[in-house]
Amino acid sequence: MVQLAHAPNRTRVHRDLHALLYPIVLAGELHPALQTTMVGAFDHEGVPYSIPRIVFTGPPAVYDPIRLAIFGGLHGDEPASVLAPLAFLERLAADPARATGYELAVYPLCNPVGYVRDTRHNGAGLDLNREFWSDSRQPEIRALERELSVNRFHGLITLHADDTAEGIYGYTRGHVLNEALLEPALRSASYILPRDPRPKIDGWEARDAKIEACFEGVLSAPAAQRPRPFDLIFETPALAPIDRQVEAAVTALETLLDEYRAFLAYAPNL
Repeated sequence: MVQLAHAPNRTRVHRDLHALLYPIVLAGELHPALQTTMVGAFDHEGVPYSIPRIVFTGPPAVYDPIRLAIFGGLHGDEPASVLAPLAFLERLAADPARATGYELAVYPLCNPVGYVRDTRHNGAGLDLNREFWSDSRQPEIRALERELSVNRFHGLITLHADDTAEGIYGYTRGHVLNEALLEPALRSASYILPRDPRPKIDGWEARDAKIEACFEGVLSAPAAQRPRPFDLIFETPALAPIDRQVEAAVTALETLLDEYRAFLAYAPNL
């Protein structure tokens, strides 16, 4: 079992955004299945920022593409949540068949100012994951809400890293499909990092590392969207080695692709 260290006294760093984004842009130019664009451009303290969106289109299937969105980096001090979706895209570029029938919109860096500064909050000092669908004036929220409203995804997956966690866990928000998808994702990722065994996680009652309740204002689909998409939050323990966090999150994402495709194949027989 991976042993988690005690929380260190972290020295804040200033991360190189160009070094992170350049491979993304280059991959979008070189790989035919990848399209990289930037959305929600804004300035903060005279510096321009934007949110990268990478769309990966898998080989076609006999049905219309399944449109999923993956979000990382809502909290700037959770680098594993940024690196994991990028590593996931690298795997798909090497093995596109894994994404057969899918169109994946990946937003790996939703809080670029926080990422550069290694802070949980954005440049205005706000937790972006409490600001959704509340008439927020934050440019990151406006850009992401626009993406969610226009695209009407079939499923949403948000990645986080929790420095109080004792293992991997996730939020189901009390929906049966969410739990049906999250359980195999946790099971497969638990070969890399253990599940959080506590009966209360992040202040909520938990069962087998699954939490039904959730905070207000977290990233979600528009309230009026019908049918509702599946909507999962997957958390890694931030004090675990970052390469293990990334591998656990990538494994969970791969499992979710397989499980949701199987669910759609089975659903017409229900």
